[in-house]
Order: sequence, then structure tokens, then C-alpha cells
Amino acid sequence: MEYALKLADNAEQLGEVPVGAVLVLNDQVIGEGWNKVISQHDPCAHAEIMALRAGGQHIANYRILDATLYVTLEPCAMCAGAIVHSRVQRVVYGASDLKTGAGGSVFNIMVHEQLNHQVELESGLLAQQCATKISDFFYRRRQEKKQLKQSLKKPKL
Repeated sequence: MEYALKLADNAEQLGEVPVGAVLVLNDQVIGEGWNKVISQHDPCAHAEIMALRAGGQHIANYRILDATLYVTLEPCAMCAGAIVHSRVQRVVYGASDLKTGAGGSVFNIMVHEQLNHQVELESGLLAQQCATKISDFFYRRRQEKKQLKQSLKKPKL
């Protein structure tokens, strides 16, 4: 998870929401990713998707059996669906996402009994560090918007 947090820094340097993901198979990193939604103009360029794509390329298969995905933020519904379809065995995430989380916070897609694959879930690994990274990012973004608004205000005469 510490490596995923470092990858989240890459996203933040691009002005993206700082989320990082690392895909591990047989104790080796086979894929990694960070959010690139804004920089790539791609609504699917979430950290988890980027890591899954890299992992699939690495093993030359879209089924990434027996792998573990470490991600700093609970996956959304889109990422959860991709995780299920790729047959990742286990997902470990840091911070819960109480607005869009699909690993138990809002939805529980990855363990839904009607799906043909269920993922082992573990949450809370370095949760405070992961949550702080994201909340600090949004705090800074709000402050920047506030300062911009203030600088654009014209003085009243």
C-alpha cells in the first residue's frame, strides 16, 4: 500500500485526484496505475483500470487469476466491475469512499452472490494515510478556487 500511495503522488502532480493502485501476482508487481482521467481525457482512466490494463499486458491475458490489487481508495462501480471481470482474487484498499465506493460503502459489487466471481476484500490498510492524502488534495483545491474567486472580484466603487 505504501507503493500505491507513492503512485497516488504521480496523479496529484498531474492535477488528478491522488489515487494509486498496484497489481501483484506471485509477489511481483505486474501492473501499476494512478488516476489519469483529466490528463488523458478518459473517464475510464482510474488507477485500478490502469493497473489492470498493465497487468493484463504483462501476463498476456485478460484473466488475472490469483492476483491482489492494492488501491488507496475503495474502487467505484466501474472499477469493481472490471476487477470482477478480470478475476482478480483479492482487493486491498485503504480509504473507504462513502459517496461512490463499490467495496461495501455504497455498493458491494465485488462480492455480489449473483456474479460468477467474488473477490476477497480487505479494507483499512493505511486508511488514515490514504484518506488524508485525498482530503488534503480536495482541501487545497477548494482553497485555490476560493482564492481565484476573490482575485476575480472587482472592487465596488
